[in-house]
Amino acid sequence: MTVHTRGSSGLGNAGVDDTVATAQITDVAALPLAPKNPQELGARAVVLGASMGGLLAARVLADYFRTVTVVERDVLPDDPANRRGVPQGRHVHALLARGAHILEEFFPGILNALVADGAPVWDDGELAKLYFSFGGHEVMRSGTIAGDHKAMALYMASRPLLECHVRRRLQAIGNVTILEGHDVAELTSAADRGRVTGVRVVNRDGGAERELTADLVVDAMGRGAHTPAFLESLGYGRPVEDHIVMHTTYASQPLWIAPGTLKEGIVLIGPVPGRPTGMALFGCENDTWLFTVIGMAGREPPGDRAGMIAFAQEFGPPHVLAAVRAAEPLGEVARHRMPSSQWRRYDKMRRFPDGLLVFGDAICSFNPIYGQGMTVAALEASALRGCLRHGDRDLSRRFFRAAAKPIAAAWQLAAGGDLALPEVEGPRPLSVRIANAYMDWVLTACESDAVVAGQFFKVNALVDPPSRLLHPAFIYRVATVNLRRRKVSTRARVGHDGRGWRHGDSGSGPGSCPGGDQRGGGAVHRAAAGDR
Repeated sequence: MTVHTRGSSGLGNAGVDDTVATAQITDVAALPLAPKNPQELGARAVVLGASMGGLLAARVLADYFRTVTVVERDVLPDDPANRRGVPQGRHVHALLARGAHILEEFFPGILNALVADGAPVWDDGELAKLYFSFGGHEVMRSGTIAGDHKAMALYMASRPLLECHVRRRLQAIGNVTILEGHDVAELTSAADRGRVTGVRVVNRDGGAERELTADLVVDAMGRGAHTPAFLESLGYGRPVEDHIVMHTTYASQPLWIAPGTLKEGIVLIGPVPGRPTGMALFGCENDTWLFTVIGMAGREPPGDRAGMIAFAQEFGPPHVLAAVRAAEPLGEVARHRMPSSQWRRYDKMRRFPDGLLVFGDAICSFNPIYGQGMTVAALEASALRGCLRHGDRDLSRRFFRAAAKPIAAAWQLAAGGDLALPEVEGPRPLSVRIANAYMDWVLTACESDAVVAGQFFKVNALVDPPSRLLHPAFIYRVATVNLRRRKVSTRARVGHDGRGWRHGDSGSGPGSCPGGDQRGGGAVHRAAAGDR
């Protein structure tokens, strides 16, 4: 793998020493094995799916089982490359700050290795390097965000590069094997149906079948996983499912943009009521960029770059769209659809067989515009590790309940964001309407206050719980910022026309929030209802 020096997509590469970074990548196979927990829980664990969730689950299980086998239908590339089993990998991805912390904990040095391999990182808090617009509110564009910049760092590796680094680190652990090019035919169970005993797999090259016995099977096969049908066949029933139908469609194209063209490294503009569309432009490794346009509630982005630019013309910053027009295409336009956010409530099942867990998108898959999937999978891996430290007794019930906590926090943010759009169908109880109005108030303050913006970023990055936005000191700060803004705006308008507020102005300060403009946080984030 080639090592690249400082990237030029608007974000720095943190000054990583190239000699050290080269050793980190080249010698990955020589890394020491992960420290073993003396409490070995079984002979073999099997993980179904080499997704990011599956890889992280395997990393945790390697400390507690003699061998771990990851079964994957694709033949996996040696280098970063898109693959059929991860169609969303061709689109913009963000490893949120909380996910980055957990990844570094599981694979020490991996973040520096990503940066050394060309991935830009935003870790200095400079707001000029970001262009964020949520719910029609443009986050302040100058100065430095408040808080610990390193703790909120964003690593902008492409999905193939990130997955490749994680896979290489995992394969360097001596008791982990990836069985690629195999389909999962069916799970196997004991005669009394009380325990899953393994899985039957089929080699895609020739059709040979084999059975892998296991003390624990983890289904990380994504949204289309067949565990609900398997559970029903054993007499356990299916988990109930929560859905928010938003019909999101992505269209993305990789581009090369000349270094120095843009000062921003990340551009993200979310949908707003009346316009359920958005766009993103993310700088990735090797001066490559991903340009994405997004449609929700049936709005279909075009499948060509000229059409994508026209689609974003209404709301995209002119200088950003000019850079996209002048860019060199590096591949075809790819499309990806997700009809709904889906949460299978395994945590609410009254009965569940031993020897089986479900993980990642196979439990919950979110509207991808919020960038939560990989970070929630990392949080689930942390929850799994915490459960395994207390043995494998009643493991499924303990794990599903532990995983439900970070899932609920992320779901709350995504669901609120989707339901802020009247075009998205779904119930909007009073609590949701109040939360969305409050978040519009918070986002108004983010336009001019670095402290409010910093706390909002931490909640959005899943570093802090949503309840932090309801702390009395934070509410006071938001109120003060918006009151000051309203007074300044009133004086400016009086000076402009001599009459104060013009007819039709609804305002955005404390007095207007509860019943006024409810644009909501569009692309990210209704958090005011607190933790569940």
